[in-house]
Amino acid sequence: MSFPRYPKYKPSGVEWLGDVPAHWSVQKLKSIARFSGGGTPSRDTPAFWNGDIPWVSPKDMKVEDISEAEESITPAGVAASATKLVAPNHLLMVVRSGILQHTIPVAINSRAVALNQDMKALNFGPAKWMPKFFMRWIQGLNERLLLAWAKQGATVESIEHAYLADSLVPVPPDDEQAGIVVFLDAQIERIDALVAEQERLIELLKEKRQAVISHAVTKGLNPNAPMKDSGIEWLSTIPSHWRVVQVRHLARDSPRSFTDGDWIEAPFITDSGVRLIQTGNVGIGYYKEQGFRFISEQTFEELGCTEVFPGDVMVCRLDGPVGRACLAPDLGCRMITSVDNAVLKVRDDVLAEFIVATFSSVPWLSWIDALCRVGGGFRLRISRSQLGELRIPLPPLDEQRAIAEHLAAEGRRWSELEAAAAQLIEKLQERRAALISAAVTGQIDVRPEAHRTAA
Repeated sequence: MSFPRYPKYKPSGVEWLGDVPAHWSVQKLKSIARFSGGGTPSRDTPAFWNGDIPWVSPKDMKVEDISEAEESITPAGVAASATKLVAPNHLLMVVRSGILQHTIPVAINSRAVALNQDMKALNFGPAKWMPKFFMRWIQGLNERLLLAWAKQGATVESIEHAYLADSLVPVPPDDEQAGIVVFLDAQIERIDALVAEQERLIELLKEKRQAVISHAVTKGLNPNAPMKDSGIEWLSTIPSHWRVVQVRHLARDSPRSFTDGDWIEAPFITDSGVRLIQTGNVGIGYYKEQGFRFISEQTFEELGCTEVFPGDVMVCRLDGPVGRACLAPDLGCRMITSVDNAVLKVRDDVLAEFIVATFSSVPWLSWIDALCRVGGGFRLRISRSQLGELRIPLPPLDEQRAIAEHLAAEGRRWSELEAAAAQLIEKLQERRAALISAAVTGQIDVRPEAHRTAA
């Protein structure tokens, strides 16, 4: 759908904002809104906490309508701190938080709340539509406003109040504010519903992927194969011609064929040399690139590190989930891995791709998760010796290869579908942002009479 422009425009007085509709006013934010901040009641006084007043902080700003918060305070807590009670229909805004490096979270409170010191509330007085209009204005111009308002702090990003208060804001007449808000609410609801459909599709594809992997590595590809009891704690029946082996017996009969990675301390880290693969690089069945760390060749030799080669199986022993694995990639340089990744160099009659698929299956990951939770440990973790004792089903090599090839083909198809859905989500989100920006700056005229004239 295309929208007409207003018949006349005038300069806004803000270079990056450009022209605005001629009949809109342009005012400093401090002339149309009053600001209030927040504070934190003493944590040492129980009477100040767990009351009926939502105490809003940046972590609560994940929705546009704020009616509750993770923490709450009492009237005594409000009275004893810098925070004040904020009546409904205020614009709530994060003004100090690490998240400000990427976005400015804003919302409207539908009930009375209090704020912590990293928040501000903007009161537009009797102007019914201005809080919602200005919320959309911030959403539509987020990147520009971050540059205009942000003040670099010592440890976090913050919004400088003077910059915020002195901002020139285009203000449509009340009836147009209402029309723009109603129009955007309807458009955003429609776009968000389409995004949600694609997100659900991606989740369904991931579930289907997991189900197909889990079935293939535990039941095989032949639906008519005779079955037997596996004797494995996390698995019922398997094809009768499959073996059951301990993980440690998958390794070659040579030194460091099943071992932990290396303990690399911060002083050893360099910008080039031997690549250090960390736990965060190990996805469920795939290698994911994030961050680049190295050690020198000299450190490699002095520490006697275990070299990781392309095609080795890397099994993460930490949560995320525990027991996930991927193949070591070919990064064009020598590689090692961190101590919480186990390295498995498989025998000639074992296909590494099949083992990674097994370690990506739901029954395997669920069983290890359950094992790690016994005793209520603080962080889920499995030792390499425990990992090595676990048993998995193992088909003959030719069947391992057939299963791996089948899963690779299916994986390519799923990845294409997921990529298409992700691309559509990106386009929808771009459309959403562009539509908000155009409407709140007057670059499109969404008034019903404008549509009739354009038609």
